[in-house]
Amino acid sequence: MIIYEFKVKGKDKQYSAIDDAIRTSQFIQNKCLRYWMDEKGAGKYDLNKYCAVLAAEFPFADELNSMARQSAAERAWSAISRFYDNCKKKVKGKKGFPRFKKHSRCVEYKTSGWKLSSTRKAITFSDKKGIGTLKLKGTYDLNYYDIKQIKRVRLVRRADGYYAQFAVDIDLKVEAQPVGQVVGIDLGLKYFIADNIGNVEPSPQFYRKSEKQLNRANRKKSKKYDKAKKTANKPQSNNYHKARIRYARKHLGVSRQRKEYCKRLAYSVIQSNDLVAYEDLNVKGLVRNTQLAKSISDAGWSTFRSWLEYFGHKYGKVTVAVSPHNTSQNCSNCGKKVKKSLSTRTHVCPHCGYVADRDVNASINILRLGLSTVGHTGTYAWGDLPSWAVGATLLSNGESTNQESPLL
Repeated sequence: MIIYEFKVKGKDKQYSAIDDAIRTSQFIQNKCLRYWMDEKGAGKYDLNKYCAVLAAEFPFADELNSMARQSAAERAWSAISRFYDNCKKKVKGKKGFPRFKKHSRCVEYKTSGWKLSSTRKAITFSDKKGIGTLKLKGTYDLNYYDIKQIKRVRLVRRADGYYAQFAVDIDLKVEAQPVGQVVGIDLGLKYFIADNIGNVEPSPQFYRKSEKQLNRANRKKSKKYDKAKKTANKPQSNNYHKARIRYARKHLGVSRQRKEYCKRLAYSVIQSNDLVAYEDLNVKGLVRNTQLAKSISDAGWSTFRSWLEYFGHKYGKVTVAVSPHNTSQNCSNCGKKVKKSLSTRTHVCPHCGYVADRDVNASINILRLGLSTVGHTGTYAWGDLPSWAVGATLLSNGESTNQESPLL
C-alpha cells in the first residue's frame, strides 16, 4: 500500500461542503465511541451497524456516503483496539483510553462515493454533501493503476488548502543489489546521526532557525484576538483568522522541511547499507524533559525512523532496533562502563585508553547489538505495523508518511 497525495482545487462552496463532510465524519466517530462506552461488549461490526441508526436519526449524517460513515466508525474502533492491545501488553503508564475528537481535519471514503475522470486529473464526489468535482494538482500519475487498486480516498484540510490522498494497493518490494556494508546509527541533538565509521550528519534545526518568524507571527495573531468576544461566545474577526492561518502555514512549512530532510537521509542510509541498526528510542518519554523537549521535537527522530523502516522494507534491507540502554556509557573497545554526563561529548576510556566521539562510540555499540540480535528486525516506531503499512485506514492526523518524492 502506498499513498499518493494531490492538492485539490475547487470553489469556496465546495470547500465548505468538504468542511461539512469532515464535521459529519467527526460526529459519527464520536457517536460510535459513546456507543461503545454505553454498550458493554460492543465490537467493530456493532459500530458499523450503528452508523445506519445514526443516518436514520440525523439527516446530515445520511447525506454522507455510507462507506464514509463506516470508515469513521472504523477509526473509532482503531482507537478502541489500540487501547485493548496496550492493556493486554501491560504498557507502562497511560494505556491510551479513546478520546472524543474535537478538531478533525479529514474525511475518508472507501470504494464508493467518488469517481475519477477519464484523464485521472479530477475527482467527483457523488454523495449528498455537494462537494462535486475537484481538480487534482500534483506530479503523480494515477493512470498507471487500475481503479480497483485504489482502496481509500481521503480529503484532508491543512493550513494551505485541501488535499486528496489515494491509498493504492501495490507491491512495494524493489529488488536491490547487496552493497556489502552494515552500519550502526546513533541519533542525537548535536549530530542528527553518527555512524560507526565516524561519519556525522549535523542537525538541521529547522524549528530553531524559524523560531523568530514563528514568534512574530504568533504575536500578530494574539494582538487580533478579542477576549470579550470569547466571553460573549461570539466569533473572532476575519483579521484574526487570517493571522491564524498565516501562523499555521509557517508551522506547516517547518514540518515539511523536517519531513523531507528525514526522508532523503533515510533513503541515502538504506541505499548505502544492507543492514541498519538504530536505537529503539522512547521519544514520547524523552520529550517529558522540559529542558530538551523542544530540541528533541525539532530533531524528528520518529519521522526518520519510520522512513528508515519503510525504505528498508521496500528495498529488502534489514533494519534492526536495539535497546539504547548504556550504548553511550559502555566503551566500544573494551566493553567497560564509563559514566559520563550529557555535556561530555568525548568518550575517554580510563581502562583501555580508547578515545572517540561520544556518538561514534555509541553507534559502534549499536551496530554490535544489532548484529548479535536474531529475529528482531523491523521494530516499528508507531505501533505493531510499520509506518508505511496503511492497511484499511490512513493515519488519523491526515499525514501520509510514504508520499515519495519523484526523485526517490
